[in-house]
Amino acid sequence: MSEFIAVWYDWIKALHVIAVIAWMAGLLYLPRLFVYHCAAAPGSELSETLKNMERRLLRAIMNPAQGAVFLFGGMLAWVQDWSQGWLIVKLLLVAGLVLVHHLLALWRKDFAVDRNIRPARFYRLWNEVPTALMVGIVILVIVRPF
Repeated sequence: MSEFIAVWYDWIKALHVIAVIAWMAGLLYLPRLFVYHCAAAPGSELSETLKNMERRLLRAIMNPAQGAVFLFGGMLAWVQDWSQGWLIVKLLLVAGLVLVHHLLALWRKDFAVDRNIRPARFYRLWNEVPTALMVGIVILVIVRPF
C-alpha cells in the first residue's frame, strides 16, 4: 500500500462514500425530474424551470460527484487485491452507473431543446436502474460473496 494512501485511507474512503451519495442522489433525482418535465408544456414556465433544475443538477452535482467517485475510488482500488471476484463485478456495475449517467445527460439535452420523444413511463422505469445497480454494488462491497 502506498504510504500516502495508507496514512489517509480512512479519509479517502469517507470522501469516496460522500461522493457516491451525492452522485446517487443525482442519478435518482434526474429521471424523476424528467417524469415531471414530460407533463409540462414546451416553453411553459414549468418547463423552463425544470430545464434549469436539470442542467444545474447534472453540472453542479452529478458531474463533479462522479469525478470525485473516480478520483477517490481509484485511489482505493490502487491498493486492492485485483484477484477478488467481487471487485471486478462491482466495477462492472459501476460502469453501468456511468452508462446511466451519460444516458441521462443525453436525454437532458433533448428536454433542453424541447425535443423529448419519450413518455413519462420510460423515465419512471429508468429511475429504477440506478437503484438496482446500487443494491448490487453495496451487497458486493459489504458481503463480498466471492
